[in-house]
Amino acid sequence: MAEVRNKRVVLRDYVAGFPKESDMKLVEGRIKLKVPEGSDNVLVKNLYLSCDPIIRVLMIKIEVVDEYHHYTPDAVGLTGYGVSKVVESGHPDYKKDDLVWGITKWEEYSFISPSQICFKIHHTHVPLSFYTGILGMPGLSAYAGFFELGSPKKGENVYVSAASGVVGQLVGQFAKLSGCYVVGSAGSRDKVDLLKNKLGFDEAFNYKEEPDLNAALKRYFAEGIDIYFENVGGKTLDAVLPNMRLHGRIPVCGMISQYNLTQPEGVTNLAHLIFKRVKMEGFIVNDFYHSYSKFLEFVLPLIREGKVVYVEDIAEGLENGPAALVGLFSGCNVGKQVVVVARE
Repeated sequence: MAEVRNKRVVLRDYVAGFPKESDMKLVEGRIKLKVPEGSDNVLVKNLYLSCDPIIRVLMIKIEVVDEYHHYTPDAVGLTGYGVSKVVESGHPDYKKDDLVWGITKWEEYSFISPSQICFKIHHTHVPLSFYTGILGMPGLSAYAGFFELGSPKKGENVYVSAASGVVGQLVGQFAKLSGCYVVGSAGSRDKVDLLKNKLGFDEAFNYKEEPDLNAALKRYFAEGIDIYFENVGGKTLDAVLPNMRLHGRIPVCGMISQYNLTQPEGVTNLAHLIFKRVKMEGFIVNDFYHSYSKFLEFVLPLIREGKVVYVEDIAEGLENGPAALVGLFSGCNVGKQVVVVARE
Protein backbone atom coordinates (compact mmCIF):
# COMPACT_ATOMS: atom_id res chain seq x y z
CA MET A 1 0.00 0.00 0.00
CA ALA A 2 1.70 3.20 -1.19
CA GLU A 3 2.07 6.05 1.27
CA VAL A 4 3.01 9.47 -0.10
CA ARG A 5 3.53 13.04 1.04
CA ASN A 6 0.40 15.18 1.26
CA LYS A 7 0.83 18.94 1.54
CA ARG A 8 -2.25 20.90 2.57
CA VAL A 9 -3.34 24.42 3.47
CA VAL A 10 -4.94 24.85 6.89
CA LEU A 11 -6.33 27.80 8.80
CA ARG A 12 -4.24 29.08 11.74
CA ASP A 13 -7.24 30.73 13.39
CA TYR A 14 -10.66 32.14 12.59
CA VAL A 15 -10.45 35.34 10.55
CA ALA A 16 -11.82 38.80 11.33
CA GLY A 17 -11.59 41.60 8.77
CA PHE A 18 -9.56 41.15 5.60
CA PRO A 19 -7.82 37.76 5.41
CA LYS A 20 -4.02 37.67 5.44
CA GLU A 21 -1.58 35.07 4.18
CA SER A 22 -0.52 34.55 7.80
CA ASP A 23 -4.05 33.36 8.63
CA MET A 24 -3.18 30.18 6.72
CA LYS A 25 -0.24 27.81 6.67
CA LEU A 26 1.10 24.97 4.57
CA VAL A 27 1.57 21.72 6.47
CA GLU A 28 2.93 18.39 5.30
CA GLY A 29 1.57 14.98 6.21
CA ARG A 30 1.38 11.49 4.75
CA ILE A 31 -1.51 9.71 3.12
CA LYS A 32 -2.10 6.08 2.16
CA LEU A 33 -3.31 5.78 -1.43
CA LYS A 34 -5.99 3.28 -0.52
CA VAL A 35 -9.75 3.64 0.05
CA PRO A 36 -10.61 1.88 3.34
CA GLU A 37 -12.45 -1.42 2.94
CA GLY A 38 -16.22 -0.93 2.78
CA SER A 39 -16.03 2.84 2.23
CA ASP A 40 -17.77 4.45 -0.74
CA ASN A 41 -15.41 7.44 -0.64
CA VAL A 42 -13.27 8.43 -3.58
CA LEU A 43 -9.52 9.11 -3.33
CA VAL A 44 -8.50 11.88 -5.72
CA LYS A 45 -5.34 13.66 -6.76
CA ASN A 46 -6.12 17.38 -6.87
CA LEU A 47 -4.98 19.14 -10.03
CA TYR A 48 -6.53 22.63 -10.06
CA LEU A 49 -8.12 24.56 -7.19
CA SER A 50 -10.56 27.41 -7.58
CA CYS A 51 -10.03 30.62 -5.59
CA ASP A 52 -13.53 31.88 -4.83
CA PRO A 53 -14.73 34.64 -2.49
CA ILE A 54 -17.11 32.18 -0.77
CA ILE A 55 -14.07 30.57 0.90
CA ARG A 56 -13.67 33.75 2.96
CA VAL A 57 -17.19 33.39 4.36
CA LEU A 58 -16.26 29.99 5.79
CA MET A 59 -13.29 31.37 7.73
CA ILE A 60 -15.40 33.07 10.40
CA LYS A 61 -16.51 31.41 13.62
CA ILE A 62 -20.15 30.74 12.82
CA GLU A 63 -22.05 27.64 11.86
CA VAL A 64 -22.38 27.43 8.09
CA VAL A 65 -25.03 25.07 6.81
CA ASP A 66 -24.33 24.21 3.17
CA GLU A 67 -22.31 21.80 1.10
CA TYR A 68 -19.05 23.03 2.62
CA HIS A 69 -17.69 21.94 5.97
CA HIS A 70 -16.89 24.84 8.26
CA TYR A 71 -13.17 25.13 8.94
CA THR A 72 -11.58 24.15 12.24
CA PRO A 73 -8.22 25.89 12.74
CA ASP A 74 -5.17 23.64 12.62
CA ALA A 75 -7.34 20.60 11.97
CA VAL A 76 -9.03 20.76 8.59
CA GLY A 77 -7.60 22.03 5.34
CA LEU A 78 -9.40 24.71 3.35
CA THR A 79 -12.23 23.45 1.17
CA GLY A 80 -13.47 24.66 -2.20
CA TYR A 81 -14.13 23.74 -5.80
CA GLY A 82 -11.45 21.91 -7.72
CA VAL A 83 -10.58 19.61 -10.60
CA SER A 84 -9.26 16.20 -9.57
CA LYS A 85 -8.23 12.82 -10.96
CA VAL A 86 -9.55 9.63 -9.34
CA VAL A 87 -6.77 7.49 -7.82
CA GLU A 88 -9.02 4.83 -6.28
CA SER A 89 -12.76 4.61 -5.75
CA GLY A 90 -15.07 2.83 -3.38
CA HIS A 91 -18.08 3.98 -5.40
CA PRO A 92 -19.26 2.23 -8.57
CA ASP A 93 -19.88 5.51 -10.44
CA TYR A 94 -16.20 6.45 -10.39
CA LYS A 95 -13.13 4.55 -11.49
CA LYS A 96 -9.37 5.10 -11.59
CA ASP A 97 -8.24 7.98 -13.84
CA ASP A 98 -11.73 9.53 -14.12
CA LEU A 99 -11.53 13.33 -14.14
CA VAL A 100 -14.08 15.11 -11.95
CA TRP A 101 -14.90 18.55 -10.61
CA GLY A 102 -16.60 19.37 -7.35
CA ILE A 103 -15.82 20.13 -3.71
CA THR A 104 -12.39 19.07 -2.55
CA LYS A 105 -9.76 20.10 -0.02
CA TRP A 106 -6.77 22.35 -0.53
CA GLU A 107 -4.24 19.53 -0.50
CA GLU A 108 -2.41 17.22 -2.89
CA TYR A 109 -4.64 14.18 -2.28
CA SER A 110 -8.12 14.05 -0.77
CA PHE A 111 -10.69 11.51 0.33
CA ILE A 112 -14.05 12.92 -0.75
CA SER A 113 -17.57 11.57 -0.64
CA PRO A 114 -19.48 10.95 -3.91
CA SER A 115 -21.89 13.73 -2.89
CA GLN A 116 -19.03 16.25 -3.15
CA ILE A 117 -18.42 15.40 -6.81
CA CYS A 118 -20.51 17.63 -9.03
CA PHE A 119 -19.77 16.13 -12.44
CA LYS A 120 -17.42 13.89 -14.35
CA ILE A 121 -15.36 15.68 -16.99
CA HIS A 122 -15.98 14.27 -20.45
CA HIS A 123 -14.81 17.16 -22.65
CA THR A 124 -11.01 17.24 -22.42
CA HIS A 125 -10.29 19.17 -25.63
CA VAL A 126 -10.29 22.32 -23.48
CA PRO A 127 -7.82 23.00 -20.64
CA LEU A 128 -8.82 21.16 -17.44
CA SER A 129 -8.40 24.41 -15.48
CA PHE A 130 -11.50 25.70 -17.32
CA TYR A 131 -13.58 23.46 -15.04
CA THR A 132 -12.69 25.73 -12.10
CA GLY A 133 -14.15 28.65 -14.03
CA ILE A 134 -15.96 28.97 -17.34
CA LEU A 135 -17.00 25.27 -17.38
CA GLY A 136 -17.44 24.95 -13.62
CA MET A 137 -19.27 26.67 -10.78
CA PRO A 138 -18.60 30.29 -11.94
CA GLY A 139 -19.60 29.60 -15.55
CA LEU A 140 -22.83 27.90 -14.55
CA SER A 141 -23.50 30.74 -12.07
CA ALA A 142 -23.11 33.32 -14.84
CA TYR A 143 -25.30 31.34 -17.23
CA ALA A 144 -28.09 30.53 -14.78
CA GLY A 145 -28.10 33.90 -13.07
CA PHE A 146 -28.20 35.86 -16.28
CA PHE A 147 -30.53 33.75 -18.41
CA GLU A 148 -32.77 32.08 -15.80
CA LEU A 149 -33.11 34.99 -13.35
CA GLY A 150 -32.19 37.93 -15.59
CA SER A 151 -34.47 36.87 -18.48
CA PRO A 152 -32.69 39.15 -20.96
CA LYS A 153 -34.35 40.66 -24.00
CA LYS A 154 -32.56 42.08 -27.02
CA GLY A 155 -31.83 45.79 -26.65
CA GLU A 156 -31.94 45.84 -22.85
CA ASN A 157 -29.42 47.67 -20.66
CA VAL A 158 -27.20 45.48 -18.47
CA TYR A 159 -24.84 46.54 -15.68
CA VAL A 160 -22.30 44.08 -14.24
CA SER A 161 -20.29 44.82 -11.09
CA ALA A 162 -16.94 43.08 -10.42
CA ALA A 163 -17.05 42.64 -14.18
CA SER A 164 -13.47 41.48 -14.71
CA GLY A 165 -13.92 38.50 -12.39
CA VAL A 166 -14.79 35.18 -13.93
CA VAL A 167 -18.56 35.45 -13.39
CA GLY A 168 -18.69 39.09 -14.43
CA GLN A 169 -16.64 38.66 -17.60
CA LEU A 170 -18.92 35.84 -18.74
CA VAL A 171 -22.17 37.63 -17.88
CA GLY A 172 -21.03 40.63 -19.91
CA GLN A 173 -20.22 38.48 -22.94
CA PHE A 174 -23.46 36.49 -22.64
CA ALA A 175 -25.32 39.81 -22.55
CA LYS A 176 -23.57 41.03 -25.70
CA LEU A 177 -24.40 37.75 -27.44
CA SER A 178 -28.04 38.40 -26.45
CA GLY A 179 -28.03 41.81 -28.14
CA CYS A 180 -27.88 43.89 -24.97
CA TYR A 181 -26.03 47.11 -24.14
CA VAL A 182 -23.49 46.23 -21.45
CA VAL A 183 -21.49 48.29 -18.97
CA GLY A 184 -19.14 46.83 -16.39
CA SER A 185 -17.30 48.24 -13.40
CA ALA A 186 -13.94 47.09 -12.04
CA GLY A 187 -11.23 48.33 -9.70
CA SER A 188 -8.36 49.36 -11.97
CA ARG A 189 -7.68 51.03 -15.31
CA ASP A 190 -6.11 47.83 -16.65
CA LYS A 191 -9.28 45.89 -15.85
CA VAL A 192 -11.44 48.58 -17.47
CA ASP A 193 -9.24 48.30 -20.57
CA LEU A 194 -9.69 44.50 -20.51
CA LEU A 195 -13.48 44.84 -20.37
CA LYS A 196 -13.71 47.30 -23.24
CA ASN A 197 -10.96 46.10 -25.55
CA LYS A 198 -10.81 42.34 -25.02
CA LEU A 199 -14.15 41.23 -23.60
CA GLY A 200 -16.35 43.42 -25.78
CA PHE A 201 -18.26 45.46 -23.16
CA ASP A 202 -19.83 48.61 -24.62
CA GLU A 203 -18.49 50.70 -21.75
CA ALA A 204 -16.63 50.17 -18.49
CA PHE A 205 -15.48 52.34 -15.60
CA ASN A 206 -13.21 52.20 -12.57
CA TYR A 207 -15.50 52.54 -9.55
CA LYS A 208 -12.55 53.72 -7.42
CA GLU A 209 -12.28 56.83 -9.61
CA GLU A 210 -15.98 57.68 -9.28
CA PRO A 211 -16.72 59.89 -6.24
CA ASP A 212 -20.45 59.68 -7.02
CA LEU A 213 -21.49 56.22 -8.22
CA ASN A 214 -25.10 57.32 -8.75
CA ALA A 215 -23.91 60.05 -11.14
CA ALA A 216 -21.66 57.56 -12.95
CA LEU A 217 -24.57 55.18 -13.51
CA LYS A 218 -26.73 58.01 -14.82
CA ARG A 219 -23.91 58.85 -17.23
CA TYR A 220 -23.78 55.34 -18.66
CA PHE A 221 -27.47 54.50 -18.32
CA ALA A 222 -29.40 57.63 -19.22
CA GLU A 223 -32.53 55.49 -19.69
CA GLY A 224 -31.91 53.26 -16.68
CA ILE A 225 -30.82 49.66 -16.06
CA ASP A 226 -32.91 46.62 -17.02
CA ILE A 227 -30.64 43.96 -15.51
CA TYR A 228 -28.10 44.50 -12.75
CA PHE A 229 -25.97 41.40 -12.17
CA GLU A 230 -25.01 41.76 -8.52
CA ASN A 231 -21.55 40.65 -7.42
CA VAL A 232 -20.63 43.44 -5.00
CA GLY A 233 -23.45 44.64 -2.72
CA GLY A 234 -23.25 47.57 -0.29
CA LYS A 235 -22.83 51.06 -1.75
CA THR A 236 -22.92 49.76 -5.31
CA LEU A 237 -26.31 48.15 -4.83
CA ASP A 238 -27.58 51.29 -3.10
CA ALA A 239 -26.54 53.41 -6.09
CA VAL A 240 -28.04 50.98 -8.61
CA LEU A 241 -31.54 50.82 -7.13
CA PRO A 242 -32.65 54.37 -8.11
CA ASN A 243 -31.30 53.73 -11.60
CA MET A 244 -33.30 50.57 -12.27
CA ARG A 245 -36.00 50.64 -14.93
CA LEU A 246 -39.58 49.53 -14.51
CA HIS A 247 -39.75 45.72 -14.14
CA GLY A 248 -35.96 45.46 -13.89
CA ARG A 249 -34.25 42.32 -12.60
CA ILE A 250 -31.38 41.92 -10.14
CA PRO A 251 -29.88 38.41 -9.95
CA VAL A 252 -27.83 38.36 -6.73
CA CYS A 253 -24.76 36.16 -7.21
CA GLY A 254 -22.41 37.60 -4.60
CA MET A 255 -21.60 40.56 -2.35
CA ILE A 256 -17.81 40.60 -2.19
CA SER A 257 -17.65 44.11 -0.70
CA GLN A 258 -19.36 42.82 2.45
CA TYR A 259 -17.49 39.59 3.23
CA ASN A 260 -14.67 41.21 5.22
CA LEU A 261 -16.79 43.70 7.18
CA THR A 262 -17.66 43.09 10.82
CA GLN A 263 -20.66 45.41 10.34
CA PRO A 264 -22.27 45.12 6.86
CA GLU A 265 -23.14 48.35 5.04
CA GLY A 266 -26.76 49.38 5.05
CA VAL A 267 -28.80 49.76 1.85
CA THR A 268 -31.17 52.73 1.95
CA ASN A 269 -32.83 52.71 -1.47
CA LEU A 270 -34.81 49.47 -1.24
CA ALA A 271 -38.13 51.27 -1.74
CA HIS A 272 -37.26 51.47 -5.46
CA LEU A 273 -37.93 47.73 -5.63
CA ILE A 274 -41.56 48.59 -4.94
CA PHE A 275 -41.95 51.71 -7.07
CA LYS A 276 -40.36 50.12 -10.11
CA ARG A 277 -41.59 46.55 -9.50
CA VAL A 278 -38.03 45.29 -9.62
CA LYS A 279 -37.42 41.58 -9.08
CA MET A 280 -34.33 40.94 -6.93
CA GLU A 281 -33.46 37.28 -6.34
CA GLY A 282 -30.50 35.54 -4.76
CA PHE A 283 -29.29 32.16 -5.94
CA ILE A 284 -26.57 29.57 -5.48
CA VAL A 285 -25.18 27.39 -8.21
CA ASN A 286 -26.52 24.15 -6.67
CA ASP A 287 -30.02 25.27 -7.65
CA PHE A 288 -29.06 24.91 -11.30
CA TYR A 289 -26.99 21.72 -11.52
CA HIS A 290 -29.90 20.22 -13.45
CA SER A 291 -29.06 22.72 -16.24
CA TYR A 292 -25.39 21.75 -16.51
CA SER A 293 -25.63 19.67 -19.70
CA LYS A 294 -27.73 22.41 -21.33
CA PHE A 295 -25.11 24.94 -20.23
CA LEU A 296 -22.27 22.90 -21.78
CA GLU A 297 -24.19 22.65 -25.06
CA PHE A 298 -24.43 26.45 -25.02
CA VAL A 299 -20.90 27.41 -23.99
CA LEU A 300 -18.59 24.76 -25.52
CA PRO A 301 -19.31 25.86 -29.14
CA LEU A 302 -18.75 29.50 -28.10
CA ILE A 303 -15.31 28.58 -26.73
CA ARG A 304 -14.47 26.51 -29.80
CA GLU A 305 -15.53 29.28 -32.20
CA GLY A 306 -13.76 32.02 -30.22
CA LYS A 307 -17.01 33.85 -29.51
CA VAL A 308 -16.29 33.93 -25.77
CA VAL A 309 -13.01 35.18 -24.36
CA TYR A 310 -11.91 33.66 -21.07
CA VAL A 311 -9.12 35.08 -18.90
CA GLU A 312 -7.31 33.08 -16.22
CA ASP A 313 -4.85 34.19 -13.53
CA ILE A 314 -2.70 31.15 -12.68
CA ALA A 315 -0.82 30.65 -9.40
CA GLU A 316 1.64 27.74 -9.59
CA GLY A 317 1.90 25.50 -6.55
CA LEU A 318 -0.18 24.88 -3.44
CA GLU A 319 2.25 27.01 -1.43
CA ASN A 320 1.08 30.06 -3.43
CA GLY A 321 -2.58 29.33 -2.72
CA PRO A 322 -2.96 31.57 0.37
CA ALA A 323 -1.53 34.61 -1.46
CA ALA A 324 -3.79 33.96 -4.44
CA LEU A 325 -6.84 33.69 -2.20
CA VAL A 326 -6.02 36.84 -0.24
CA GLY A 327 -5.38 38.70 -3.49
CA LEU A 328 -9.03 38.30 -4.51
CA PHE A 329 -10.03 40.88 -1.92
CA SER A 330 -7.56 43.54 -3.05
CA GLY A 331 -8.20 43.03 -6.75
CA CYS A 332 -4.80 41.47 -7.52
CA ASN A 333 -6.21 38.88 -9.90
CA VAL A 334 -7.17 39.58 -13.50
CA GLY A 335 -9.78 37.03 -14.52
CA LYS A 336 -10.34 33.66 -12.89
CA GLN A 337 -7.86 32.92 -10.08
CA VAL A 338 -6.67 29.31 -10.26
CA VAL A 339 -4.13 27.46 -8.11
CA VAL A 340 -2.25 24.66 -9.88
CA VAL A 341 -1.51 21.76 -7.53
CA ALA A 342 -0.44 19.35 -10.29
CA ARG A 343 -0.95 19.35 -14.05
CA GLU A 344 -1.55 15.60 -14.37
